[in-house]
Amino acid sequence: MSRTTPPRPFDVTALFPRLAPLARTATRLHPRAGSPSRHDSSVGGPLLWPAGEPWPYCDGPHEWDQVNEPTSPEDVRVQRRIHAAAADRPQSLPHASRYTPEERAAIERINAGRPWPEGPIAMLPVAQLYARDVPLPCPPGQADADLLQVLWCPFDHPEHPRTALFWRSAAAVTDVLGTPPEPPAVQFSDYVPEPCLLSPEQVTEYPNFLELSKELQEELTDWSRWQTAGAAVDSAYAVAPQEFYKDRLSVSPGWKAGGWTRWGLTDPVPRVCSVCGSGMNPLLTIATTEWNSGSESWAPEGNQARDPLPPGVPPANYTRIVLARGYDLQLHVCPVSADHPHLELVQ
Repeated sequence: MSRTTPPRPFDVTALFPRLAPLARTATRLHPRAGSPSRHDSSVGGPLLWPAGEPWPYCDGPHEWDQVNEPTSPEDVRVQRRIHAAAADRPQSLPHASRYTPEERAAIERINAGRPWPEGPIAMLPVAQLYARDVPLPCPPGQADADLLQVLWCPFDHPEHPRTALFWRSAAAVTDVLGTPPEPPAVQFSDYVPEPCLLSPEQVTEYPNFLELSKELQEELTDWSRWQTAGAAVDSAYAVAPQEFYKDRLSVSPGWKAGGWTRWGLTDPVPRVCSVCGSGMNPLLTIATTEWNSGSESWAPEGNQARDPLPPGVPPANYTRIVLARGYDLQLHVCPVSADHPHLELVQ
């Protein structure tokens, strides 16, 4: 099912021509719960992984915070199915009566936790993106790569999961790994993505206000210039018109490939390769929510009615991932070499 971002209020480059050269294309992924196969672009779905290639493991450290009881990926899935089934039962029933005896026993077992794991941890699939669905620049020296696979260790390192990137040619994978290993435990259920299909959509983005030149920043804070757009600009932004730019015209929310870096937790900082010093490019944004109260104008049209979420799930949290208390994890890559480490940025 396709999802379409509502048109932006107007062409911002008509008011601010200096922005035109800064336009970038981002691909919004619009993940929604589904049953992806290895041959689909997905979040949290199975990977087209070669049978002869070792599955990635994380060597740690995996230190227990003495607070959160670990659980397993399968326990997380079972608990989600139980809560979804209970939500479909008559709401007039007492809360405890919405669960069968077998479901209550399963929840009690899961809540008891699991032993804290020792040794290397098998990584979990986070995203698989085929170039036919999501245009991505080929990594340097890998012109035949048309498939990006992203995995992570479901433990904090130290404040978010550690990620691993793999580029490959889909046609070269002729013998597929049937049953990949799973970690015996995860630190938080929020680190187990709900399997989702994607509805990729390309949009135009412009840099965060704080990444603009001083001259452009001054132009964007001039309310008189915004007024020439008439009713297309919300007058509630008269005191700080740059916020209108930030909320509705610059960087899209949610899961996306490419585009511009998001900022909000901190001011912009340099993103440079730790090996060669080159400026790094945004590759993939792993988002907690698809939009929030400041970015509702980016919500796909008709979305809320056709994509309901179970009770208790945060609004627009379709992948069921929560990162760093609700922020996003943005992966950046070096344009010079695919062998250089990628950068993980929480914002």
